[in-house]
Formats: sequence, C-alpha cells, structure tokens
Amino acid sequence: MRLSNEWTDYECIDAGNGEKLERWGNIILRRPEPQAMWPIDMDKKWNDVSGTYYRFKDGGGHWEFNENLPEYWTVNYKDLKFKVSPTNFKHTGLFPEQATNWDFMMDKIRNANRPIKVLNLFAYTGAATMACSKAGAEVVVHVDSAKGMVQWAKENMHLCNLDDNYIRFIVDDCLKFVEREIRRGNKYDAIVMDPPSYGRGPNGEVWKLEHNLEYLVRRCTELLSDNPLFFLINAYTTGISSTVLYNILKLTVAEKFGGEIDNGEVGLPIKNNGLVLPCGIYGRWQS
Repeated sequence: MRLSNEWTDYECIDAGNGEKLERWGNIILRRPEPQAMWPIDMDKKWNDVSGTYYRFKDGGGHWEFNENLPEYWTVNYKDLKFKVSPTNFKHTGLFPEQATNWDFMMDKIRNANRPIKVLNLFAYTGAATMACSKAGAEVVVHVDSAKGMVQWAKENMHLCNLDDNYIRFIVDDCLKFVEREIRRGNKYDAIVMDPPSYGRGPNGEVWKLEHNLEYLVRRCTELLSDNPLFFLINAYTTGISSTVLYNILKLTVAEKFGGEIDNGEVGLPIKNNGLVLPCGIYGRWQS
C-alpha cells in the first residue's frame, strides 16, 4: 500500500458505514465510500459538515449543503494548486490519494537530467499533468474525451502558474489519439493513464477496461522513446487486482525495455482511527 500522507490542505477525517468524512481546505464534506465497509459510531462531527452527498437508490445522487459554499475553492499540495468543486457525480475534481503517484512522477522527471516528454491519457482535471509540468517536463500532452474536464485542467494550469510551460490539451478518444500518434511517429519518454471502468469518447466510442486496457498499453508501448523513463497505470475498477496491471506491463513495456515493475494499492490515512482507506490500484514500470 502506498499512502498519500503528505497533505496539509486535505485529510480523511473518518470513514466507515459506507461513508467518508473529508476536509478540503477548511470545508468539510461527507460522501459515500463503498470501500469503508467496517462499522463505526458516527459522532456529531458527521453532521457538522458543509455538504453531504446522498445517493439515490436507482443510481445517481445529489448534494445537500448546510452553508453557502463558493462555486469552487482551491487546495494546495506542496507547490501545486488545484480547483475543487462538488460535482453531480459526488466527485470534487481531485483524487487526493493520487498524490503518492504525483510524487513518484515528479521525482523521476526531476532526476532524469534530460528533456522529458509526457503523455497523460484519461487525464481528467490534470493533476498528473500539472505535477509533471511543474517538475520540469519539456512537453506534457493531456488527453481526455470530456471537454469540461479539459477546461477544468486549463484552470488548474493557471492556478499552478504553468501558463508559460508547454502543455498541449486535446479533447479526443484516448485510443484513437494513440493510434494517430503511432502513425505520426511521435514518441514519449513517459506515459501515465487513469482509465475508467467504462466510458464513451466524444463521438460515442465505447471503452471497457477489461476488454481494452491490454491493447491500449501494448499500443502505447510503440509510442515510448528509445530510453523511456516510466509508465504508470491507475485503476479504480472493482474486482481488478493490481497483479493484472503488473502482468500487462510485464508482457508489454518490460518485455521490450526491461526495467522494474511495482504494483499495489494507493490509499489515504484515516485520522480518527489510524486505519487506511483503500482508494484504487496502480502499476508502475520504470527504467
């Protein structure tokens, strides 16, 4: 388990009974958390919150706020700054458990002592994009099929004072973009991807992780430069083991370039009881 435990502007205050209680800056939110299966006694702090997300029994849900929150606010992670805003899908635009992966990528780029070109697929609001650019990546190409998320990523670029850096934002289906990049002969020194379990591209392209992930990684291997730095896969799909990511990386990237593979879970420390909240899996290849 790799913990994202170096936050000051975020903390998981408590978790249990299928929910989590979080502090985002000075704002407290309560959200569903399927992984928090253990029972806890919910004291009054669970009701003393800025907002609560309630799920509908037939899917979806809605927020109820106890105070007038701003449309968005910001949180800092080290020298990065991100926009946070409650969305209709319970998310806030940022996955704080990914900080351990941001640190990994930033350390690799800072210590590379050469220009690094990064491709970020399923890039969402761009936390990984900003981490790589802030660490000194010469070029970061940010690809996501959702126009609204790409716009959010541009706002994060402004917040991180990276407007003068070379970040290329692209609204596209990730697999189609990779296929075109192969035909163009473009190469990248590092690739990071955060694929969903299921999704649709801007033109209705269907993505299913269990059917498409291995093929995408294999095609991405053709985009790597002769001296690649890292290849990172994040996943949140329930029932998929991190060993699957290890095996895919071993049969693709490692088979061609050697190197080392690390896999496991990412998680957040729970302040109230010292437990760890599991938040997904990762597979990392590095040279």
